[in-house]
Parts: sequence; C-alpha cells; structure tokens
Amino acid sequence: MAFKSVWQYYVPSSDVLRLLELFRKMVNESLRIGMANDASSLRRLSLLSYNQLAQYDSPSYYKLCAISRAAGILAARKKSTRRGYATRTPYAVRPVLVSCYGFKIRNGRLEIPVSRGKRLSLLLTNHTLEVITQLGVKVRSFTLTRTRLSLCIARDPPMIECASTVGVDRNLRNLTIGNDDQTSCYDLSKIVRIASTTTSIVASFRRDDDRVKTRIASKYGRRRTARKGHLLHNATKTIVALAVRRRTAIVLENIEGLRSLYRRGNGQGRKYRGRMNGWGFGEAQRQIEYKARWVGLPVIRLSRRETRGSSVTCPRCGERLQSDKRLERKLWCRGRVRFARSQPPIDEAQGGAGEAMKGNPTPTVIPGVDAPKLTQPTKS
Repeated sequence: MAFKSVWQYYVPSSDVLRLLELFRKMVNESLRIGMANDASSLRRLSLLSYNQLAQYDSPSYYKLCAISRAAGILAARKKSTRRGYATRTPYAVRPVLVSCYGFKIRNGRLEIPVSRGKRLSLLLTNHTLEVITQLGVKVRSFTLTRTRLSLCIARDPPMIECASTVGVDRNLRNLTIGNDDQTSCYDLSKIVRIASTTTSIVASFRRDDDRVKTRIASKYGRRRTARKGHLLHNATKTIVALAVRRRTAIVLENIEGLRSLYRRGNGQGRKYRGRMNGWGFGEAQRQIEYKARWVGLPVIRLSRRETRGSSVTCPRCGERLQSDKRLERKLWCRGRVRFARSQPPIDEAQGGAGEAMKGNPTPTVIPGVDAPKLTQPTKS
C-alpha cells in the first residue's frame, strides 16, 4: 500500500476556526493526562482520556483522533528519552484538525461534521479532484490548518516486473543514475547556490532581537526549502518515470553516517563543513522512494556492507584507487586511469567503462552505486 497527500488552500469559516482551536485543546488535555499517568500507548491513553474529554463540545470522531495524535507525541518523546536526548514537556501550539472518521466527498466537496446534525462543506479544486478520482485511489483522512486542506490518499498499485537495475548516486551538486548500458546526470548545483545565498542573507541580520531575527530567518528558511524541493521534485520525477518506462528497479545506497566525516577538528574549513552538513541527502531518497512506491516500482536499498569499498575500487581493473598528491580532487589506479571525486562521467568515458564492465570474468548483478566516475580515457 502506497500513501501520499494532496493539498490546497481554502478560506476557513468561523466554525472551522472553532474546531481547530477545540482540537488543539483536546490534544493538550490528552497530553497532560498521559504525562500525569506515564501513559504513551494508544489503548491506555484512550481509557484514561476519553471520559475527560466529555467537557469539550466536539463530535466524538475528533476526540478519538485527538487522543491518537497525543499518543503519537508521547511515544516519540518516550523514544527520545530512551535514546538519551533532552526533551521538554509536550504542548500543541498550532491549531490543527486531523480526522479519519465521518467525512464524505460528494459533488466535488469535502463534507465534515462540525456539531451534532450539522456538516460543513468545503469546495475542492480541480487539481485535488483529478488526483483523488484516479483509478484505485482512496481518501483515508483529512487535515485542516488555518489556510490549508490536506487529504491523505492511498493506492495499492501492481508491482512492475523489472528486467534490470539502475543505481542512483546522490552527490552534493548532482544526481547521477546509470548501469552498464547508460548513465545520466541531473544538475543540482542551483540548490547549493540557494543554500549559500540564504546563509549569507541570514548572516547579514544586525537586529539585536532574537524574536524578530527568528521570524525573518524562518521566512527565508521556508523559501529555501520550497525552492530546493521544487528542483529535487523535477529531478526525482524524471528518474522514476524513466525507470518505469525502461522497467528497471532503482538501487539506493545507505549514506546515513556521512556527516561524521565533516565534524569540527577534521581539518576542514567552516564553510566547507557547513556546506556538507547542510546537504539534505535524505530528501532525494525520500522523494524517489515514495514516487516509486506509488507506481509499483521496486526500490532496492543496499546496506553499508554491500557497498563497502565501491568508492575506492577501480571499476575497470578492480585495483584499489590511490589519491593524487598533485591533483587533490583526482584518483588513479595502477592502470593510470584518472577519476574525479563526485563528478559525472563524460561521454568518451562511458563506452570504455561499459566495455570494461562487460568484459569482467564475474558478472556484476548490481554495480557499485557510488563508484567513481571516469574522467580521462586510458591509452591503448
């Protein structure tokens, strides 16, 4: 089962604003009861909180969902405490309404209960209707804020039978996909420029007021996230569409511990460490996985053990690569083949690398996802 959401803007009425505030209060009441009784499971919190929420004039649908939301917050807090992270007393600040009960979609509108015998109708946009009326799509829940209406939709797509695989290499300035037959590179250098520009703008603030600085910095942070997300969306959408058309499964590597290479004291500059630690490499993986899951495309996640050594092994001769003291960003092997670190391959090198892979005595099922890229052909 694959899940995703579709959202739109809307204009809230007075009844909706009242429900949003009421739901927030019920969540906070459930949080208070759960903290007082050390309850984080949904069953125990429901038994303790449901009768206490009778004082709120709200449909029972929303009481159950408020308890469920509070249970999720308490469970996350308990997990953080168990891992040794400092936590604070949980408290819901933003008014929101989440429910999976009692709503209907009829005649292009979302109908939700607001009180006993009274329902509210919200008009859905053409884009929202186009998405939720697709074959096999079911609406599972809705979420309301002061300005947005979000629908959680689910679909159970048939799995695509793939004939081969394609590896995805996530780099700071590009997304590179390829296998023995073809390699493509998607330029993401604009994301690095966006992050650098936002950092310089926030650093230029001179107002000695943390509240004002935080509010303005948050605005630029949201702007950066939206611009980066748009560029990643276009690249990942193209990658998944090509994989579906060619019937190739997507292979991803595990690079979760990458930030440990750029800690303070590792001999790198502040700007370089800030640039590398600000790289959201997980967002590209998240977008690829949910888009592939939505169309039924298999995604293979390789462990660190399966990809260990692929970055330091020559894809042509199998020898361990050595650093070039004269050219710091270059690698070379005994066959005098030079490679660039995290650079896309050029056209002349693709044929040579492909022939070398085909000529290996041992067939390669899944090539190294983060294998270095050939930048200079060898002399025959």
